[in-house]
Amino acid sequence: MILKATLQEAGITVDDAMIQMLGRFADLLHEWNGTHNLTGAKTLPAIYDNIVDSLYPTTFVDAPSSLLDVGTGAGFPGLVLAIAWPEVPVVLAEPLGKRAAFLGFAGMELGLEHVLVERKRVEAVAHSPFGLITSRAVTDTRLLLDLTTHLSDDRTQYLFYKGSRAAEELAALETQPNYVIVQHNKRNFVWIK
Repeated sequence: MILKATLQEAGITVDDAMIQMLGRFADLLHEWNGTHNLTGAKTLPAIYDNIVDSLYPTTFVDAPSSLLDVGTGAGFPGLVLAIAWPEVPVVLAEPLGKRAAFLGFAGMELGLEHVLVERKRVEAVAHSPFGLITSRAVTDTRLLLDLTTHLSDDRTQYLFYKGSRAAEELAALETQPNYVIVQHNKRNFVWIK
């Protein structure tokens, strides 16, 4: 299968059950995207690339105690990480109705009982502090940290999927956090520990 080979090439370890679930997610997204325009990834290979991008951090970040994904969109990275970490309670914050509807449907279809879709902006999410907060292509690092202050504590880690301005955004922070930038393809993963 193309997806399995692509994941293995990136050094991502997945079992056959997870490959089946990821393949089913890709098929669902491809089908819904044709009608609802949920993502720019219009083909299955493009969706697979986004799955690899979403899962790459599992090669260096351990499964957290809980996960909040800010602005999950069509499922990247939050829903994909929920498939990889079935023991982790996951909250997907997505304010757009059609995307939230897809996330809820996909979670139900895939039997992801540990996933809760919050159809609201992250500022309106009420929850105890998360172990890991993720976000991809939502806003700059400073604003992400500000918007999630009420959902974090001193044990919360962050994982932001960034482009070429990652270091610049971190340099603009008033207080420098303990972080690592991991590069893969054109992605800069900002891991704040």
